[in-house]
Amino acid sequence: MASNLLKALIRSQILPSSRRNFSVATTQLGIPTDDLVGNHTAKWMQDRSKKSPMELISEVPPIKVDGRIVACEGDTNPALGHPIEFICLDLNEPAICKYCGLRYVQDHHH
Repeated sequence: MASNLLKALIRSQILPSSRRNFSVATTQLGIPTDDLVGNHTAKWMQDRSKKSPMELISEVPPIKVDGRIVACEGDTNPALGHPIEFICLDLNEPAICKYCGLRYVQDHHH
């Protein structure tokens, strides 16, 4: 009885059905947004005159730190940075921030 009532309510559009209706998002001009994103990314990857973000961050030399632990925030301005990441510098090779890719190395005073 209750299941028949529920089915009738769903059919009458009083209750939303559990099925989802997925539609392709389009711009005001009717172009699917997936096409715009794909084309934009493809154009960016083909432009060799600009360096990729990973190439730019790899050009930054490792930052020397006096202590064993560094707190990376990505930028001095909190609005432009990322969540604080505490990085241990006990290893010999530079430690890399998982958010921004900056490298840190312990400055030994020997």
